[in-house]
Amino acid sequence: MSEHIFPIGMQTFSKIRESKAIYIDKTALIYKLVKEGTVYFLSRPRRFGKSLLISTLEAYFKGHKELFTGLAMEKLEKEWIKYPVFKFDMSVAKYHEDLQLLRDALDVMLARYEEFYGRNEKETSPSLRLSGILERAHEKTGQKCVILIDEYDAPLLDTLVNTATFQKARTILRDFYSPLKAADAHLKFVFLTGITKFSQLSIFSELNNLKNISMKDEYAALCGITKEELKTALQPEVAEMAAKLQISSEETYELLKNMYDGYHFSKNSPDIFNPFSLLNALQDKDLNHYWFSTGTPTHLTEMVSKYTLRPEDLEGFPASEDMFNIPTENAETPIPVLYQSGYLTIKEFDDGDYILGFPNKEVRIGFLKGLMPYYSATSRNSNEVFLQKLTRFFKKGEVDAAMELLRAFFASIPYDAEKQDENHYKTIFYLIFRLAAAFNVRTEERTSAGRIDALIETKETIYLFEFKLEGTAEEALKQIDDKGYAIKYAAGEKKLVKIGVNFDKEKRTTNRWVIG
Repeated sequence: MSEHIFPIGMQTFSKIRESKAIYIDKTALIYKLVKEGTVYFLSRPRRFGKSLLISTLEAYFKGHKELFTGLAMEKLEKEWIKYPVFKFDMSVAKYHEDLQLLRDALDVMLARYEEFYGRNEKETSPSLRLSGILERAHEKTGQKCVILIDEYDAPLLDTLVNTATFQKARTILRDFYSPLKAADAHLKFVFLTGITKFSQLSIFSELNNLKNISMKDEYAALCGITKEELKTALQPEVAEMAAKLQISSEETYELLKNMYDGYHFSKNSPDIFNPFSLLNALQDKDLNHYWFSTGTPTHLTEMVSKYTLRPEDLEGFPASEDMFNIPTENAETPIPVLYQSGYLTIKEFDDGDYILGFPNKEVRIGFLKGLMPYYSATSRNSNEVFLQKLTRFFKKGEVDAAMELLRAFFASIPYDAEKQDENHYKTIFYLIFRLAAAFNVRTEERTSAGRIDALIETKETIYLFEFKLEGTAEEALKQIDDKGYAIKYAAGEKKLVKIGVNFDKEKRTTNRWVIG
């Protein structure tokens, strides 16, 4: 049995090392980072290890050599110089409408360092206080200062939905961050993490030596866990999970890959697992939706439903490199925010063009569940009950009961729901079938003759669906045969069921279906 301690809830490097918890060694990359540059920005989704990275940098610059025993850094670093380190965690509170919380948070963080390095009473603003601290720390220690800012954009993301509050928060932060350029003579190293890029803060324009490593191949694996790291550093934990599930380790790797892998942060990025979800799954020896335990941020689902972008498009969305750099506050599409927040990732890259899509099953299901109420105008709880019943009927092969349930669900959508058009109902069909999570579900499945509207695969049966919004159920069923959609599945061992469905726009529900 593995004796490793899982670092669930641990974001402090010293705590992880002292408790001998699992630590995926990123220190060779950290050494490269600190030796090749001085001012960096890294964007990664939430719960991706940014805080642990900041804590590791803090331990390194404070010269805590003992914490790096057995890691790559132990052999790489020879000097172990101690620097004055200033760490600011901007996610210590949820700010929303109360910007006094932001002012109080800055005051507390600055006061902590002023207790040691002193304060000039004339330093009244956050920027003047920070500048004074850096100057005195440099003078007192003889070493330049290190500034580590975790989640620099948290106050802005909290206030993004309220323009007036957002503008005020931006003004406060612009003042606080201004010494990052003005105090250059006193700075050894600056590292900022965040989820997204807010250009109007002036950080990115004024720090002309800032290196954004968010999409650099060499740092793609700086946060997160690669497939190679999973198969080496975490091999005992995978074996234990496999034993509990009564499957092979290779089958367990495949389950973990489908559920938590699939992130790519550069053109040639390795596959990256979400570390929070992966470690929780290995600890529990089970698959669950850990990343979404706190729910999908409401402003993201509102953004997608507000724009003309269809949820179906998120399965494979073309993007240029310029799109990744669109400032969040100026974005006319939710795509940059969805990418930076981890709901979309790079799936393909070809000659300057990117294809974005959901990284894995956990993200796709969690995000689409958050979207469903905006399109169906029904509550999330009622949607869950509906999907559980629908899944159970298909599992038992009770097609008519499943179709009756679909009919009732569509009929329950209020008449005054927005966007009552064909595309709206196609989107709801897409969401329903994509959220039948117990099965292998594919929508618009490609064949040599065209695309099947939906496919559901259970242990024993493959269901092929064709929907007609303008036409009869018989015509829909005939299209499955005429187009040869079923040919590639007919030779398999599973039972094949073809279903043609007519949707009545007047009654706004499924009208008839024919099973073939």
